[in-house]
Amino acid sequence: MSSTTTVKPVIQKFRVHERDTGSPQVQIALLTERITSLTSHITTHQRDFNSRRGLLIMVGRRRRLLEYLKRHDEDAYRKILEALSLRK
Repeated sequence: MSSTTTVKPVIQKFRVHERDTGSPQVQIALLTERITSLTSHITTHQRDFNSRRGLLIMVGRRRRLLEYLKRHDEDAYRKILEALSLRK
């Protein structure tokens, strides 16, 4: 679970405007943070199938958000891929 100490810096880094908490860029960055932490959890708890299912759901949600961002704002798409070191 992400705490506010890990969420706030991510939001501040990727927000589009001052009060932004829900833009695709912020959502993708937050999902990437959660995916990274859950991936390390799954490597140590290999039989945690519920967390594995949650991880796959989050990866799919991030993929759909990236496709949306690519269709609507390709410059922002390229920036977020580079900033988060995601491959496409």
